[in-house]
Amino acid sequence: MKTYRYTKPFRTETGSFLPGLEIAYHTYGKLNEKADNVIWVCHALTANSDIEAWWPGMVGKDLLFDTEKYFIVCANVLGSCYGTTGPASLNPDTGRPWLRDFPLITIRDLVNVHEILRQHLGIKSIHTVIGASIGGFQALEYAIMQPGLIRRLIVLASGARQSPWALAFSESMRLAMEADDSFTANDPEGGKKGLKAARSIALISYRTAEAYNTTQQEEDDEKLTSFRAASYQAYQGDKLVRRFNPYSYWTLTCMSDTHNIGRGRGGILNALKTIKAEILCVGIGSDLLFPVTDQKYIAENASNAKYTEIDSFYGHDGFLIETEKVTEIVRKFWENSNKKQQNDKAETTDRAIRLRLRRAGIA
Repeated sequence: MKTYRYTKPFRTETGSFLPGLEIAYHTYGKLNEKADNVIWVCHALTANSDIEAWWPGMVGKDLLFDTEKYFIVCANVLGSCYGTTGPASLNPDTGRPWLRDFPLITIRDLVNVHEILRQHLGIKSIHTVIGASIGGFQALEYAIMQPGLIRRLIVLASGARQSPWALAFSESMRLAMEADDSFTANDPEGGKKGLKAARSIALISYRTAEAYNTTQQEEDDEKLTSFRAASYQAYQGDKLVRRFNPYSYWTLTCMSDTHNIGRGRGGILNALKTIKAEILCVGIGSDLLFPVTDQKYIAENASNAKYTEIDSFYGHDGFLIETEKVTEIVRKFWENSNKKQQNDKAETTDRAIRLRLRRAGIA
């Protein structure tokens, strides 16, 4: 992991100021001479900048994110606890962690922070920006905020705005966290019980009834307590508590609720029309959190956009697990995009030749 320290004040969309920033990131492969062979990966809620850790089988020679061809970048988001400035960071004005005093941030703030990093890295053009879940939120905003920078946009299991359904899950998680007195007391070590409960709520939206009923099925018909599904929820909650900060979790759920690409742009339809990149929207048929209607809406209303769907047993988490299917879909998208660009270039050249011939009186 690398860290870029930005020493100037950073103004958030809501008008708050952070005195400076630390931006944690990973890179793979090498930037070419044109500085345009970049794949920018936007991670999901509790992931980090190490793609290999949370999306195995995607980065490396001959894999989708081929390190022999591309310069792959993933930066940890603002508000997280994996190296980029967030609630667990020290507030230089007080000498104490920000905790609940960390300002409200938006998806657009994430883009602006990562734009600072992009300029630091000397990247001139992005071949593809790709994101799933809240990473898809960021990818969409990036393509809108920097339309001339991004050539291809891939959105998986995400949407153009946070839906009331997803908002309800976010609020339920925060209610669980507020029930933990150590969290509301702003204890730097507090909030762990609330985070465990919040994670249990989130898991229900990430998987399907079929997945639970298959993997957590009881074989003992006489059992009255200690059910597998209950143990699984507790295990996953404890697992997140060991690796994530409760105050960052709170911050990032609030941030995800701000997502609406139509805000200040005359609505979602107007915002979608401003995207210049070629767009691929990927839905997961069993996704409960971001139903396929969310991705279809983007594809149907944006210019130069296509929709495709993955059949998965795993629900929303399918984008992390169905590596082979994601790889096949994205590679096909890139191949078709390259063919289209070649045809467009040939057609442009042909028109230019015909125009010169007419002007010369030959044709």
